[in-house]
Amino acid sequence: MLKLLRNLGRQERLMAALCVLFILGQIYFDLALPDYMSSLTVLIKTPGSTMSDILRTGGEMLGCTLASAALCVICGYLTAKVAAGFSRSVREAAFNSIADFGQQEMMAFSVPSLINRTTNDVTQVQMLTAMGLQVLVKSPVMAVWAIVKIVGKSWTLSAITAGFVAALLALMVVIIGVVVPRFRRVQKLTDRINLVARENLTGINVVHAYNAEDYQNEKFRESSEELMRTQLFNQRAFAFLMPAVSFAMNALSLVIYWVGAAIVNNVPAADAALRLSTFSDIVVFGTYATYVIMSIMMMVMIIMLIPAAQVSAQRICQVLGTKPSLREGTRTQSPETGTVEFRHVSFHYPSSDKNVLEDITFQAGRGETVAFIGATGSGKTTLVSLAARFYDATQGEVLVDGVNVKDYTFDALYDRVGYVTQKAVLFSGDVRGNVCFGESRGGGSDQEVQKALDLAQASEFVEKLPGGFAAPIAQGGANVSGGQKQRLSIARALARKPEILVFDDSFSALDYRTDAKLRAGLERELKDTTRLIVAQRIGTIRDADRIIVLDEGKMVGMGTHDELMKTCPVYREIAQSQLSRQELGA
Repeated sequence: MLKLLRNLGRQERLMAALCVLFILGQIYFDLALPDYMSSLTVLIKTPGSTMSDILRTGGEMLGCTLASAALCVICGYLTAKVAAGFSRSVREAAFNSIADFGQQEMMAFSVPSLINRTTNDVTQVQMLTAMGLQVLVKSPVMAVWAIVKIVGKSWTLSAITAGFVAALLALMVVIIGVVVPRFRRVQKLTDRINLVARENLTGINVVHAYNAEDYQNEKFRESSEELMRTQLFNQRAFAFLMPAVSFAMNALSLVIYWVGAAIVNNVPAADAALRLSTFSDIVVFGTYATYVIMSIMMMVMIIMLIPAAQVSAQRICQVLGTKPSLREGTRTQSPETGTVEFRHVSFHYPSSDKNVLEDITFQAGRGETVAFIGATGSGKTTLVSLAARFYDATQGEVLVDGVNVKDYTFDALYDRVGYVTQKAVLFSGDVRGNVCFGESRGGGSDQEVQKALDLAQASEFVEKLPGGFAAPIAQGGANVSGGQKQRLSIARALARKPEILVFDDSFSALDYRTDAKLRAGLERELKDTTRLIVAQRIGTIRDADRIIVLDEGKMVGMGTHDELMKTCPVYREIAQSQLSRQELGA
């Protein structure tokens, strides 16, 4: 929690300091009231006291009450401002950290967990900040201040009060020690519920198609019931605290007045002044002792929030403290343009020691088209991911424009590369916003957008959408078809005007006619742009300058279509499974 406080802005720090000062002032006025009560008791019981003295003392008590109330209102406003600003800063810092994560960090945390950490966990911390800023300062200060005022009045009553306080504190320590580990489990179970809910919503069509509603409901019910049982235990444990504190406060008052009555009775009746003074001290002592227990009660209320907030703070700090595995270089310039080279590249994922790619070596010159084909799981997507530096090669070098990708700044590298993912991803907004997404060397004019859409063969359906470029796109492109999403994703990459275009199986949802027209347009309009194409269809890559065949992560063939048909059995088998004899003969 203390680590997160570094995210407090200067304005929030100033307001928090003012709030602490106002809280101290509030405590001063609250603890002044018992002294006035003692004075009133003496005035009322003393013969010859005037009404003006009583009214003056009562007016001063009223002034202290109003001052305390005003300071309480101001503190409430300031704590709300501090908590809101603090949560904004923490959420922004967590979001920025996640935005820098690579695939390795995303897999380590998981998407549902990251969503919870930036939403629910931040809310838990905000709640503690809003309530705790006042209570965590007010409770201990008021308790210590009240104890200081009562210690010298009666050692017997002081010992009784200390016994009650020690018992309550011991009870709080035991309950917190039992509950805190379970709050960590609560957050993990919340992640689990989020995961099941996201799976169900994302795959709702599959759930309906396979009549799996009962199965999904059962998964959600099991996760929910486990969370419910854990939360019930926590809340039952905390529910025991408040009645215990209330009982202690009432019992302490009863014991103080009972013992105090005995003390007053032991004072000789002849000494009226001493008897009155002792009675007044007992009344004041009872009030101060009640303040001590009230302070513990306030701490109990905030302690009910501390375990969950502490676990949430630790989870947020894990995100903020995670350093991305991909480190940015310093190079922005390069000696070449539009070249890609792999030098004896091998790669395995962090979670496995088995190589996914092994000893891959090839070159792609400016304006060339290099295609990759192979069976499912042969490493095609992983290979082009290394060119875009989604991962770093475990062995060998990947060079773009003659420079190792590790040496580039991220802006310099991604300004050179236009990447079309295997799964088309669109963002909520409109057509223009998706085509002109992010920073690039391409312009955002209507002519530039239209050119990218024309080249991606997307103009035909975009012109039919209501609003054209301004047509709304739902989250994930839910309101357009798979082929339309792919074409808009391709248009987004083309609008960047990159030196190198990477197509990761990006033509799979296109019909053969659209596929052919798109490839012809790329060849005609982007002669100086290097193209790396991952494909499953021979027809998509048949005319490539160089085709690389992968099999279980190894390069088993490289050449043109005709050369591979003669020299590579794996490629020949793929071609014969897709093309007719006439097409093969041609």
